[in-house]
Amino acid sequence: MLSRLLIVASLTLAAPALGQSNGFDLSGPDLSMTVKRGEASLPVGAVPSLKAGDRLTVTAALPDDQSARYLLVVAFLRGATNPPPKNWFFSAETWKRGRNRLDIVVPEGAEQAVTFLAPDTGGGLDAIRDAVRGRPGVFVRAAQDLYQASLDRARLDAFVGGIASVADSDPDRLPTVAPVLANALRIKLNPDCLSRQRAVQASCLSQARDSVVLQAQRGATLTETLTGAPVDLAYRVAATREGGAGFYSPYIGLARDLARLFGAFRSAQYQYVPALALGRGDRVHLQLNTAPSFQNPRSVLVAPLPPVAAMPPPAWRPASGDVQCLTQPGLTLTLDDASLMFATGYARDLALRLTQADGKTVDVPLIVNPGRGGLRLAGDLPTLTGPVTNAMLQGVWGFDPFTGPRLPVRLDAAGAWTAPGDGVVVVGRDHPLSLRGGVAACVTGVALREADGALRPIAWKAAGPDAIDATLPLGKAKPGPMTLVVSRQGAAEPATLALTARVEASRLDRFTVHAGDRAGVLEGTRLDQVAALDMGGRRFTAGTLTRGADGDRLEMTTDAAVEAQGDTVDARVKLRDGRGASVAARIAPPRPTVTLVSREVTAAPAPATLPIILPEGLIPRDATLTFSLRLTGGFTGGDAVEVAAGDDGAATRLTVASGAVQRVGADVAVARLAPATAFGPAATGPIRFRLWRGEVAGDWQSLGRIVRLPVLTTLACPTAAKACTLTGRDLFTVASVGEVALPAGFVGSKIDVAKPGDGTLPMTLQDAPDVVVRIKTRPAG
Repeated sequence: MLSRLLIVASLTLAAPALGQSNGFDLSGPDLSMTVKRGEASLPVGAVPSLKAGDRLTVTAALPDDQSARYLLVVAFLRGATNPPPKNWFFSAETWKRGRNRLDIVVPEGAEQAVTFLAPDTGGGLDAIRDAVRGRPGVFVRAAQDLYQASLDRARLDAFVGGIASVADSDPDRLPTVAPVLANALRIKLNPDCLSRQRAVQASCLSQARDSVVLQAQRGATLTETLTGAPVDLAYRVAATREGGAGFYSPYIGLARDLARLFGAFRSAQYQYVPALALGRGDRVHLQLNTAPSFQNPRSVLVAPLPPVAAMPPPAWRPASGDVQCLTQPGLTLTLDDASLMFATGYARDLALRLTQADGKTVDVPLIVNPGRGGLRLAGDLPTLTGPVTNAMLQGVWGFDPFTGPRLPVRLDAAGAWTAPGDGVVVVGRDHPLSLRGGVAACVTGVALREADGALRPIAWKAAGPDAIDATLPLGKAKPGPMTLVVSRQGAAEPATLALTARVEASRLDRFTVHAGDRAGVLEGTRLDQVAALDMGGRRFTAGTLTRGADGDRLEMTTDAAVEAQGDTVDARVKLRDGRGASVAARIAPPRPTVTLVSREVTAAPAPATLPIILPEGLIPRDATLTFSLRLTGGFTGGDAVEVAAGDDGAATRLTVASGAVQRVGADVAVARLAPATAFGPAATGPIRFRLWRGEVAGDWQSLGRIVRLPVLTTLACPTAAKACTLTGRDLFTVASVGEVALPAGFVGSKIDVAKPGDGTLPMTLQDAPDVVVRIKTRPAG
């Protein structure tokens, strides 16, 4: 599909482009080139950019039987509006020994460099120089687009080459390797290929380089950008942010600009043919999109060199923030937006700099592995003196060293894991245990060795980068010494933690129940062994058990409300094993009893909107709720009203002391709150309240339901029509209007409804579908 779209793009351009293809599927000649900067010399394939003062050595690597004579020209450019001087053009006669090599220095002020291979007809250098100096801007743009196109073609070639290599060596791995390779090189993978027979998967994935879709760096694909574009395809894409920034320049830039460029400079003697420059070591391979001509007009091959600019270091970042274990077998360090690292030779001398706890650093060499989608250790991990606290990528990008990013790789040391409470655990029940201090990603298993020497694997899970949680099955275990065994990646000997198993002594601290309640709370430890409690002839049974830092709390319930019998009474606890024990019990004063007297909802309607009449109990989220309460026995300065949204939602306390609750007489108080402020802008659903007096809370009571409302602007009812059109916004909050039910997530702005008969329309809301509200059909005055 991409090939067809690109053909459409080329047809919209000038006539001289019609003979050219966007495929760049013709192999051209090679150039041999090295770059020397200072005392360092690199092959051109390892140089992402040039710098003024760099020395270039360039020769045309033509075959020995080359019959056509080519003039090799290297030209430097310095801007779209600034023609380069004549002495920025260098030429070599490739057919003459001793004159077939260029040894040139990048001039100060140059910004781009272009290579020309022109058939020798006499005057070739002058013709090229006059063309470039006459219209430097189009050559600047051509140099930029061809260079970016060459980089993207390198990504495609790396993908196709990687697929072919796996298909030849181990085709069974292709379904696993292909998605990883595609993600590393930012290639949009065709998943249908992997569902075909194994023998045709590789050819399907890479049957034509130009049908493989490049993805921009974390952007849309070229096909997604082109789909649906009209005739003026190339210009529409050029107007997008991605097209204008050169993300799609391998084809869009050439189809848009270079066709005009070469059409403008075509003469009876020369025509210009674009070439991609693919760096391969010290060679630059030229890839053509049209066959060159050796008859007039003869073809001049135009290829880019790396730009002359200070290039920023690679802006890579870890593909995931999850901590990885340094000793994990086959550890792969994945990077985001690092496709050029896999497709070019720009990155070299890569290493992982490890910082240990004592501050010492160790550099571990890395190798690039596109099939794994990242970097891998080049050899065995060196001996480390302590845990690794930091890991930083180091390397060289072209001639320039770079540092970063920081990678989430860690390694703990022997004895890093610790258990709380000096390792004391309790037998007779499952005992939760949290370990801290090591690297959770390095843990492969946890086991418990009891006094008899048996090793029992136990379930565990990571609770953070340096924490794991486990549950010790100690229901039938015996007291005594135990050992927790933690197996780790790459460690020959597991880490061990000494534990001491003890029987927890039963402790019954107190039982408290409020007069008028049917449930009380027993406090102590090992309350899971409690079955029942007798107090003054009334039997309580065990309910919900909760454990906290200060001990256990067990809810005990009875059949009828407890009456006041004095401050302290005797109670008897019955344990599950049949034993009994005494506990001090207290019948506390009754909980505060409060009733809702009145409530009022106020909300300023938006101007020129249709009013919505809400029944009692519905509270708009942006409204203000005022309510009054009556408390038996009267309010005190320490009382507080707690209001909560939902069963487990946010809660707020309004106190008499702060003035948020205003007393009116002795036993009545008025409170006011804004739901959006109290519970956040996303709060919806029922809200409830209760009164607190000191540490004692009353029962929860309903206060209403928070709802979201639409903003309704007009109800248009044409005279002759039987239906009306209701217009507004936030209609996703509406469940139905009249007889019209709206689907959940409706994002339209209009609803067709039947004409109202009494000046109002019934409506239900998504937040209260069981309650009917009314819409006034005329805007508020």
